[in-house]
Amino acid sequence: WVLGRHKLATSIVFFFCLSDVSCNSVEQKIYVELNNTVPCVRLLNATHQIGCQSSISGDTGVIHVLESEADLEWPLSKGPNPPYMVLLESSLFTRSIMMKMKNESNRVAGVAVVVPNTSPPEFSPHTTCPNENTGVYSDNYGPNLAHCNTTVWNPRGNGLSYEEFDFPVFSLKEDNETEFIKQCYLDHNRAVNGSAPQYPLCAMQLFSHMHAVTNTPTCMRRNDINFSINPEMVCDPLGDYNVWGSIRPYNDTVFGHKENESVVIAAARLDSRAFFWEVSTGAEGSVSGFVTLLAAAQALREVTHAAPPTRNILFAFFQGETFDYIGSSRMVYDMENGKFVIDLDNIHSVLEIGQVAVHSGTNLFLHSDPVSRRNNTVNDEVREELFSSFFVPLTWPNVSQPLPPSSLQRFLRAQPIPGIVLADHESAFNNRYYESFYDNAANLNLTYPSDLSPEEQLEFVTDTAKSLTDVATVVARALYKQAGGDESLVNTIKADPKIVTQMLYGFLVSSNNSWFQAVMAPELKNILKPSPPEYYVGVAMSSTPTRLVQYLLANLTGACLFVHYGAGIPPHSHSLFLSQMYSYLWVQGIVPPNSTERDSFCVRASVRLTKAVSPAFELGEYASKDYSTWTESRWKFIKARIFLVASRDLEMLTLGVGVAVLFTSLLVTYFISTKADVLFSSTREPASAAY
Repeated sequence: WVLGRHKLATSIVFFFCLSDVSCNSVEQKIYVELNNTVPCVRLLNATHQIGCQSSISGDTGVIHVLESEADLEWPLSKGPNPPYMVLLESSLFTRSIMMKMKNESNRVAGVAVVVPNTSPPEFSPHTTCPNENTGVYSDNYGPNLAHCNTTVWNPRGNGLSYEEFDFPVFSLKEDNETEFIKQCYLDHNRAVNGSAPQYPLCAMQLFSHMHAVTNTPTCMRRNDINFSINPEMVCDPLGDYNVWGSIRPYNDTVFGHKENESVVIAAARLDSRAFFWEVSTGAEGSVSGFVTLLAAAQALREVTHAAPPTRNILFAFFQGETFDYIGSSRMVYDMENGKFVIDLDNIHSVLEIGQVAVHSGTNLFLHSDPVSRRNNTVNDEVREELFSSFFVPLTWPNVSQPLPPSSLQRFLRAQPIPGIVLADHESAFNNRYYESFYDNAANLNLTYPSDLSPEEQLEFVTDTAKSLTDVATVVARALYKQAGGDESLVNTIKADPKIVTQMLYGFLVSSNNSWFQAVMAPELKNILKPSPPEYYVGVAMSSTPTRLVQYLLANLTGACLFVHYGAGIPPHSHSLFLSQMYSYLWVQGIVPPNSTERDSFCVRASVRLTKAVSPAFELGEYASKDYSTWTESRWKFIKARIFLVASRDLEMLTLGVGVAVLFTSLLVTYFISTKADVLFSSTREPASAAY
């Protein structure tokens, strides 16, 4: 009987699900999920934590759209339905407003920031003195220059990225979802003539609970003491890989000092960050520099093969520089400890490419370290070799001005190496959006005619590409002379504007383009997206920018081999084959006209990856004052949704009715259970008579 009832119920449910009756879950009928959101996450270092998080079950609040700073009075004091989820335009995403909400966090459940398609006049959530505690200047080295005492590099910085908020902060795009939220607010929450709105109210719920707390030593200790079979990690060190290559290859198995070897290091940084997780585009802050260096490396390929300079040139692209120089400090550490192909004594000089956007009306400036230049030998090399290696008139700031935030500072912490930093600013940054989500293609004035297709945009040489091509040409010529090259050949060195414009398009508009597809390995094609890569260093090793720069540097400086690179090795089964002197990369190649198959080929280049993880984690010194100690908290999921919330009275009434129904059903069930023999008895037939 029971089995028959179960089959009948199943058949009824199946019938209704096959009919026009909706079988959506109750959750889908209540909540509207928000898809285009990005959270602020928690980061930790040796001493404290920064960033944002929600409670473990998410934070919920009645939506309030902030229209001006004066309008803060409603969510912070006057509003009768706290806590509030504050929705604000990016123009109101200021330190003043955020700190007021932080101080009244009992009435603020969270913040949602609408990021528009156009940029404000200026915005930088970074500090005014980037990496001030891990550079070269300290109480022991140029104390009068430490902590930006003489030069404030980022005066627009409001420091929001380094604050801690105990409520979630999400970003929203200016799209249909945001308009839907605003309309929900207007329909249900907007106060009329100062009176409280009537229920139901439109509410938002944000989930971004972070597992790590306090600081890096605490979270790493908790990682270590987890004894379960599947340990629950709470944080991970920030890190990736540095990319490097040289015009003359090194045996990758022989580390340490090289006798009679002198090397010029040409460096640039790869990473950037923003207040929100993985929305950093770093156009001027990082892309302008490493694109210029890639173009300079390509411009040097032919001349260094035809007339090799007496010194080697090593191109280094550092990851994690935003977070206390992770990449450069790791390379210096490896050089000091015999874990790199050269050591610090092999370095002749360093030329670093900083922010070189070259906005209209600005010049390039050569920055050097005034403390190390007190040594006459270093000063002579800086003035007579480094400055004089530039064949165009450039300006160098007052000799008493310190170096701007740069990887060169980590080399100088180890020993006084002659070096300069090329940048578009004399003192404070020209970049109005340093380390923010507005440092994008628009900040570099990277624009295209409206009638061009994506493929035509890839080939269109923009004014920005022309400017950076000129800078790359200057850099390439300076490097060749600095390395002791033939000065009669210097004027033949020219960067290619087409390559520069293709790189700018791929790194700032769309990485999924025909040129990037051609130079990547077949199994890496999925990292190419119809959008620019993210330049936040993160915790995932071999990020998209790292891989792109690795393969581009190999293609721009290496040799193309149209043969299989190993007997019996299928060309598509191993995209990267390492030898002692070279790396061999199998790439997709272009699709010829009237063909559907790519002309794949092998690239031989002296391009390598080395770890860009802070030495603090190699040494187990999680409270180190010498190296970066940044970690990122782990989390289970990130989610945002809106819904209508009923009044407190209605919620209590619903709860009461639910409890009453529950107890009634329990009583009915108990009664039926105790009287089952009577209620479900059946008349038995008499037993058969025996004859």
